[in-house]
Amino acid sequence: MRVLNLATSQDAEFFQLQVRALERQGIEGTTLGVPGDQEPTDDGMTSRSVADYLRFHTRVLRRSLDAYDVVHANYGLTAPAALSQPTRPVVLSLWGSDLLGEFGWLSRRCARRADAVIVMSAEMADVLDADCHVIPHGVDLKQFRPFPRRTACETVGWDHDVGNVLFPYPEQSPVKNYPRAERVVDAVRDRLDGDVELRTVYGVPHARMPVYMNAADALLVTSRREGSPNTVKEAMACNLPVVATDVGDVRERLDGVTPSHVRRTDGGLVDGLLDVLERGSQSNGRAVVRSLGLERMGRDIRAVYESALDERSAPSVVRTVERNPGTED
Repeated sequence: MRVLNLATSQDAEFFQLQVRALERQGIEGTTLGVPGDQEPTDDGMTSRSVADYLRFHTRVLRRSLDAYDVVHANYGLTAPAALSQPTRPVVLSLWGSDLLGEFGWLSRRCARRADAVIVMSAEMADVLDADCHVIPHGVDLKQFRPFPRRTACETVGWDHDVGNVLFPYPEQSPVKNYPRAERVVDAVRDRLDGDVELRTVYGVPHARMPVYMNAADALLVTSRREGSPNTVKEAMACNLPVVATDVGDVRERLDGVTPSHVRRTDGGLVDGLLDVLERGSQSNGRAVVRSLGLERMGRDIRAVYESALDERSAPSVVRTVERNPGTED
């Protein structure tokens, strides 16, 4: 099977992992990225000009004439270009901000015309209110794994005698809400018998993130909205406790994970983080997240491609993808 991938962030690690997982499923993929420079916007996302997207439409129309079986639009802003070509089935993957943010109206409109739609969480499926498959981004369980905290702290230069709280996002992103993370950690410092450090880690190579996760005592997520945040699943794979706001599928993912907490208020986040730091133990997250490995994701997406091909004339997709606990490790 040959697939033409359309992407706004073709170099993003989670997208590259998806491409490689599909290759192992026998999918030959070619990726077209939206041209133009990316610029920061108020919600921390990136944008391009209208002219960039018009050029992208032209490229997609030209390339779709080649021998592809499916056009896969990754992120809602690529969907109009995918739908403008008349010959190939279109699979649309919505990642989160494209449905929950400024251009959600466009994603919903395009989803009604696509042959199949993939979303990252049940919350996104509820917002979309249309037939779709729920397939979260998978986790590289070989790369993200537990190893000794002291070794990790020495590698990244952190003091292992303090409570290291990891915030893996840019501080300037309003969506990620760094000021709230600061408030929570400041309040924990006032109540905890010991030092606490809020560690912002962003822009480092993805392959280095497992080291930071193993050096940390907790992952703190204070986002205003998310789809299915990879960082939570990666932390689970490292047995790193998570304290997070109730966004996206975080509550679902952390069901049965201890110690970890999902809270709505600042006070709840403070209590949750305080509990994790006082316990000083790893979570059981890896055992819970095993069913979200990359191979399972690849098989699920391939099945969506096959359904789009088989039912192009009358697409029929399910609301969710049932997931049985796997043994992938």
